[in-house]
Amino acid sequence: MEINGLPLHPLAVHGAVVLAPLVALLALAYLRPSWRDRLRWPLVAGAAIAVGAVVLAFVSGNHFRNANAFFVSPKSAITDRVDHHHNLARITLWVALAFGAVALLNALLHERLGGAARMLLGVLLAAGAIGVIVMVVLTGDAGARAVWGTNFKG
Repeated sequence: MEINGLPLHPLAVHGAVVLAPLVALLALAYLRPSWRDRLRWPLVAGAAIAVGAVVLAFVSGNHFRNANAFFVSPKSAITDRVDHHHNLARITLWVALAFGAVALLNALLHERLGGAARMLLGVLLAAGAIGVIVMVVLTGDAGARAVWGTNFKG
């Protein structure tokens, strides 16, 4: 997967790294009752776009890794770091998908929920939002360390 001869993955990750945490913050703001009505549809649209960005980053990363044999063999410190990044990316993908589903449920059931159900979905949305932020940071850090190592100054 390339754009103008460059691998898509380094470009695609920027969308995931920016959009997923921003939408997670939007989800946390949605939990404030006075903002819920106004943020309902921006949350749905944002979650769909952010989850799409995470999926694109994951798929392009898989393709990038499999298209370049030096990422997987022979085993070295670099391939270990790439493997660690890949494992975190897989977790991030599932956390983002779950977050997107819970965000969609919150929006669709917005006016139909009673107190206990709304509280449960709110807790799940908050947990998903925090999980997305944490996993994007951990995955991005592992990817940067895989590429740049720890010896660069700047």
